[in-house]
Amino acid sequence: MNSFYSEEELKKLGFESIGKNVSISRKASFYGTDRIKIGNNVRIDDFALLSGMIEIGNNVHIAAYTALYGGKAGIKLGDYVGISSRCAVYAESDDYMGHAMSNPTVPSKYRKTYGEQVRMERHVLIGSGTTVLPGSVIAEGSAVGSMSFVNKSLDEWGIYVGIPCKYIKERSKDILRLAEEYEHESI
Repeated sequence: MNSFYSEEELKKLGFESIGKNVSISRKASFYGTDRIKIGNNVRIDDFALLSGMIEIGNNVHIAAYTALYGGKAGIKLGDYVGISSRCAVYAESDDYMGHAMSNPTVPSKYRKTYGEQVRMERHVLIGSGTTVLPGSVIAEGSAVGSMSFVNKSLDEWGIYVGIPCKYIKERSKDILRLAEEYEHESI
């Protein structure tokens, strides 16, 4: 048995939309597939968890044990995004200030949550073990090092690391030429 769903099986999962050449592990978990859009040439590995409103572009890889919590605010991944293993991306969160209770077992009238879309633009790379909080926009071409904490928006073509992450240097734009060659060959 293949460890990835067949094209026919993927259609039955009820995604809002799904592209061609999509490889999703049978061990991945999805909640609210009717709110998840998946582009072409996407791979989602074992034990990934996707929940809520999520839009995935083309040529995207989501590695093992990564969780995307889109909620109502949503997560949008541009083309060529790579998210390494054991990352967590939150578009919604509970209020931790103590003015309200938290967790989904408590009725909503006692809770206070906030949400803001998370966006990762084209050619973004996220290193293993990274956490991304609501409202973060990771601009085109940025790379975030392993075990980093993203709690703000990041400028394009930068390399960021740390807790919280900080800019360390510029990232090469050579991948733009390579992507153009690849896209030309694919036609």
